[in-house]
Amino acid sequence: MVTTTKKIVISGYYGFHNSGDEAVLKSILTALESESQRTNVQIEPIVLSSDPEWTQQTYGVRAVHRMKLGEVRSAIKESDGLISGGGSLLQDATGWKSIPYYLGILKLAQNMKKPTFIYAQGIGPVQRGIFKPMIRGIFKHCEYISVRDEESAKLIQDFGVRWNDVRIVPDPVMGLPLPEPSKVQKAIYGGGSARRTTPKTEEVELPVIGVSVRFWEKDRTELDRIAEGLKQFATKRKVHIRFLPFHLPSDEEASSYVKQKIGHLNGTGSKVSICSKQTDPQMMLLEVSRCELVLGMRLHSLIYAASQRVPLIGISYDPKIDAFLHRLESEAIGSTDTLQADKLTEELEKVFTNRNEWLESREEAIASLKEQAQEPAVQILKFLSGKG
Repeated sequence: MVTTTKKIVISGYYGFHNSGDEAVLKSILTALESESQRTNVQIEPIVLSSDPEWTQQTYGVRAVHRMKLGEVRSAIKESDGLISGGGSLLQDATGWKSIPYYLGILKLAQNMKKPTFIYAQGIGPVQRGIFKPMIRGIFKHCEYISVRDEESAKLIQDFGVRWNDVRIVPDPVMGLPLPEPSKVQKAIYGGGSARRTTPKTEEVELPVIGVSVRFWEKDRTELDRIAEGLKQFATKRKVHIRFLPFHLPSDEEASSYVKQKIGHLNGTGSKVSICSKQTDPQMMLLEVSRCELVLGMRLHSLIYAASQRVPLIGISYDPKIDAFLHRLESEAIGSTDTLQADKLTEELEKVFTNRNEWLESREEAIASLKEQAQEPAVQILKFLSGKG
């Protein structure tokens, strides 16, 4: 069989050393590579990154600076198509610049007559009316559109995108594999941040409760309640509370804040630590896989847990959290403005005590999500091979 090579530009929130978004990129690259091995199409990715040198070194792929228009234009011009995604790229809750940027990259590719693909994106919120017809106009010319939840599909349908043009698929991170043993050994014995963040032998003897927090409410009341709930739980159970920062440096600062609020656990037998400066998504996935339970605000902390079949408890600050939990037939323990410390402690105790039952009731849903996570790569490769 003759193998053909196709260059694909990948646009997203990459090169910012955000573990969740880097996990999205790694998952997309892995899915494309896996699917290319089953076809006669070899993929050569070109990633648009805020830190091209780091991206190239980390993933072994070519990268160009996402904000240097000349480099972006040249990369798209020589490519055979452009992938936009995944993650929450098209939203204006964190500012107005995100949507015009990502739509602009798509439009640039479409103007060059390159096929464009929307890869498992979470759409919204979109609060500014001017963006809605812009999204509709760009999406109308995409060869493939997939979103990661029904809420995103409904939103772009309201914008005028036809329902039957949209596929609902899981977040690509559901398909992220654990690191190869050789990579783990190198991280432990070869130095680097992963060595510093690997739990000590005596720490892993305790059941590990992974915790992902972020700043959200200005007065930090939700973090105060999380700290109180965790402290109550750690006085009842001998556990190792391990904070897992997904977005550096802010999540590490939020973790330190909660850790300080928990205070000393002398006499309880419990411990608290922070997984510091871990930006490699697979090594963070390994951290999550070692947990007995994960309490998460960050979406990808919950996705990591589900993919590794670790029971999870979500705290909602955004509809994307609720959407993912619903796919697991679960609900958030509370939102950032309604969370109650006593209720959190009660839920931690309940899920921790009934871990097997929690997993058994959701095994089918988790397995389905992991399988479906490959679909966008399958469809894109099918199109590029001329079979789409």
